[in-house]
Amino acid sequence: MDRRRFLQSAGVVSASLALPKAARALAFGVPSGEPWRTFEVTTRVEVLRPSGETRVWLPAALLRDTTFQKTLANDFRAEGGTVELVRNDADSLGIVSAKFPEGVRPVLTLTSRATTRGYAVDLAKPGAAPKPDPDLAHWLQPSKLLPLDGIVRSESAMITKGASGDLEKARAIYDWIVENTYRNPKTRGCGVGDIRFMLESGDLGGKCADLNALYVGLARAAGLPTRHIYGLRVAKSDLGFQSLGPSNGVCTKGQHCRVEVWLKDFGWTPVDPADVRKVVLEEPPGNLPIDHAKVVEARRRMFGAWEMNWMAFNYGADVALPGSKAAPVGYFMYPQGETAEGRLDPFDPDNFKYEISSKEIAAA
Repeated sequence: MDRRRFLQSAGVVSASLALPKAARALAFGVPSGEPWRTFEVTTRVEVLRPSGETRVWLPAALLRDTTFQKTLANDFRAEGGTVELVRNDADSLGIVSAKFPEGVRPVLTLTSRATTRGYAVDLAKPGAAPKPDPDLAHWLQPSKLLPLDGIVRSESAMITKGASGDLEKARAIYDWIVENTYRNPKTRGCGVGDIRFMLESGDLGGKCADLNALYVGLARAAGLPTRHIYGLRVAKSDLGFQSLGPSNGVCTKGQHCRVEVWLKDFGWTPVDPADVRKVVLEEPPGNLPIDHAKVVEARRRMFGAWEMNWMAFNYGADVALPGSKAAPVGYFMYPQGETAEGRLDPFDPDNFKYEISSKEIAAA
């Protein structure tokens, strides 16, 4: 088998390709008022120095429909090898898992198509009580990198002291992260997300997988169901933030993770404190003060809304890669590979080469 295809709904695909070009402005209010945009994202991976049997794993686009994304297809091809989609529905996790025999040049290509739309919850106007999510208990559990005891629990209690409800608790944690963490440009990739180390060491620097993991852990410790969503920026920001999206169709380094927190009067609510710190560090001219107008706007906007120039992959943590001899990965957002000599470094282009491109599919 050299090719398989995962397709959620052929009817949805047909409809999506006829959508008119989406308006760009993100408006707060009812999410259903946002137009849908369709993106096609292609990832090509090549292992340059294979040794023995070689495996490659890629994250598929999100395996469930949400308010902000509908995945249309994940098409994949492994010439000379075998490939399949391995699912973990609890985390909406799809792993495109390829295996290449010795002597074959390992090349895996994945093309995902998804429609997205701006995601906003008006926190000033509670609506009808949201339908209970039967999986809320799943989003209160610890993981290897997200312990909920010890310093995580005590810090969470300190941050939320005096908060009278879940919205106030969620906001207090968000504000604390915005005000006390920093984006470290030297962090590899998106970071590790070891929140106990961050709190015990007092080093609250990192990138999105660190800072947003801190939000998830502190929120869960406060009793708020919260989930980390891993994905990829696929288009430039149309909200005036140059730092929050690629300037062209190349998104090889566009990996970014976000957070949703469950609030009883609103349901799942988008937040992204890590991107506020990214605006502080990277928005031109750089190193903006926290009271700069762009930072203030980002901080206001990112508690309750996401601009969907981004495609979600999964909610997974402690992800065991099928057939791997190495330990699980803390999260699955980057391509992964393994040869007879061990796990490959996804940040080592001399041995593990990949390119990711994106294009928006407009109306004919």
